Order: sequence, then structure tokens, then C-alpha cells
Amino acid sequence: MVKRFVIVAGNIGSGKTSLTTLVAARLGWQAFYESVDDNPYLSEFYADMKKWSFHLQVFFLGHRAELHRKIACMPESVIQDRSIYEDRHIFAQALYDMGMMTQRDFQSYARVYDMVVAHLPTPSLLIHLQASVPTLMGRIASRGRDMESGISAEYLERLRRLYEVWMDGFNLCPVLTIPSDDLDFVNSSAHLDIICQHILDRLQGKEEVILTP
Repeated sequence: MVKRFVIVAGNIGSGKTSLTTLVAARLGWQAFYESVDDNPYLSEFYADMKKWSFHLQVFFLGHRAELHRKIACMPESVIQDRSIYEDRHIFAQALYDMGMMTQRDFQSYARVYDMVVAHLPTPSLLIHLQASVPTLMGRIASRGRDMESGISAEYLERLRRLYEVWMDGFNLCPVLTIPSDDLDFVNSSAHLDIICQHILDRLQGKEEVILTP
């Protein structure tokens, strides 16, 4: 079988982890998830974002680059929750835009990012999960994670706009856009079937479509 490396990207609360788990189980792929437990800067970052944002993003860059290369070298097909690309184009960009990272630090980080990514294997497919801010806020509230309690609708809207800009210029690999407001892949087996079939179709070179139920 052909090895596939698929990345699931999307805003906080869009359903990335759930989709990663379900698609991996349905298609027999291995799942990799975003990990924060081994990040030595996370607690300091939440206490003082302006001071620790550069350190946090540099750690993420090294960690994700190492994981990306490991996944690309594996013989089996893999689906990954979150990507190295989002660190730069969404989260580091948001920190800079909000004044939480200086221009000097952001430019230094971006230069290193560009050099690292230029030498990474490209994925087979990027799945972009879209969701409205009210949907995201509802899902974040329902899962009740302490570290997410301070996430505002304004911040999610900022990230949503950054995802739009990033997707408009993304050309490293094929993209499949999934509106997760409308497709309930967690509770509907039929909706998950639709998504899995379109994933396989997109991997075989068929044109991108925005899925509808």
C-alpha cells in the first residue's frame, strides 16, 4: 500500500483530535497528536506571554520538526493532529500581531522556521477543519479544560482570519476543506464515511471540494 502522511489543521475547538482519532481507526492509519505535557515553557508562557512567547515558539519549532521528520520516515500511513506550519502562520503570527512577540524575535523565529521547513518532506494532504466562532466557543466550554478557560471569541476570530490568509497561500500539498459546523463526524457514521471517502479521493488526485452533509 502507498504510504500517506495526512495533517489535520484548524482552529482551537474545530475537532482536530476527534477527526484524527476517527479517521485513523476507520482507515487503519496511525494517529499522532499534539503534545503539551513535555513543553518546559508552557507554564511560564501562560504566566507572562510577552516574556516567554519566543522561547515557546522555538521549542515548538524544534519539537514539531523532529516529529514531522519521524512521521515522514515511517513506513505506515499516518494522520497527525496539528502541524508545524500552523505554529508559524497562525500562532506565532498572532502573538506578534497582539504585541506579545517583538519584531526582532518574530523575524528571527521566522528565518529559522523557513530554513527548517525547506528541508522537511511535504505531507500527502492537509485537511482544513473550518468552524464558526460560536461553534468553537461552545466546544471549548463543553470540554472544560482549565488552560482554555481564558480563550475569548475575539482571539478565536483572530485565529480564524489567520487561517483564511494561510490557506489562501498554501501550496505545499493538496488540501481538503471540511466545514465542521455542518458535518458531525463524531456522532454520525454517515458523515465520517463522507469525509473518509473524500480524503481518499483527494489523495488520488481528485479536485478539492468543500464538503456538505
